[in-house]
Amino acid sequence: MNMFSAFFKLIRWPNLFFIALTQFLFKFFIIDDFIYKVQLHEVGHAKLPQPLFFVLVLASVCIAAAGYIINDYFDLNIDLVNKPEKLIIEKFVKRRWAIVLHIILSAMGLVLSLYVGYKIHNYFIPFFNLIVILALWFYSTTFKKKLLVGNVIISLLTAWVILVLTLAEYRFNVGETEHAWRQLVKISSVYAAFAFILSLVREVIKDMEDMPGDAKYGCHTMPIVWGIRVSKVFSGVWLVVLTGAVVMIGFYLVQLGWWLGVVYSFVAIILPLAWVMRKLYEAQS
Repeated sequence: MNMFSAFFKLIRWPNLFFIALTQFLFKFFIIDDFIYKVQLHEVGHAKLPQPLFFVLVLASVCIAAAGYIINDYFDLNIDLVNKPEKLIIEKFVKRRWAIVLHIILSAMGLVLSLYVGYKIHNYFIPFFNLIVILALWFYSTTFKKKLLVGNVIISLLTAWVILVLTLAEYRFNVGETEHAWRQLVKISSVYAAFAFILSLVREVIKDMEDMPGDAKYGCHTMPIVWGIRVSKVFSGVWLVVLTGAVVMIGFYLVQLGWWLGVVYSFVAIILPLAWVMRKLYEAQS
């Protein structure tokens, strides 16, 4: 593996792609097409212009990439136990260069956030993105080893991928767009809650997979403290809650006659969730 390939593997490029994709879909199909066209019946009211939106997406990607790097940096010993074949740091990228890359990417994310905040006069964006950068650092050094705390932090940061776009639409003088803003907050809260719960489930399942290394280095994750059985029940209950919520939304879509949305929800969301629940139920190790 060359350095170029190692770098992209280190920053988890598929995850970064889905962060960007999530923000693109939410921006163009929810904020622009639904909120400002359906709710206001006209185009051009979006607070965040497209060029600045692209900058904000790049900031999100840079901050997330920096988070993956610093996580691998501090997880080196744990990963030597859990997944030695997937190690990048020390094997392909020296630790000192990992820190340098983390600092560069974090700085780029913060500078880009400051630029967006300056252009739209909304300094909540760089402030909260700075909080995200610090949260990723302390998650990697401390909170990851705490019962549920690390899981909740990562899940909140997953939800932030959606919420940062909602915050970018905030107006200090809402005026004629007040109704659209309130609708956007409601809809983005639903998407963010879905992202939070799904990420929480993923983190707990990942902790079950990583028990050997986590236990060796003093982590107090849910599977280590409460056991595999409780962790499986915890994850399964939240998967049932998610599935039930999507089914309820499906009934609402039926009343609106949005059959394409109903079919999509069943095929792309409910069936995969059911598959995960089945695999979780059957898993013994």
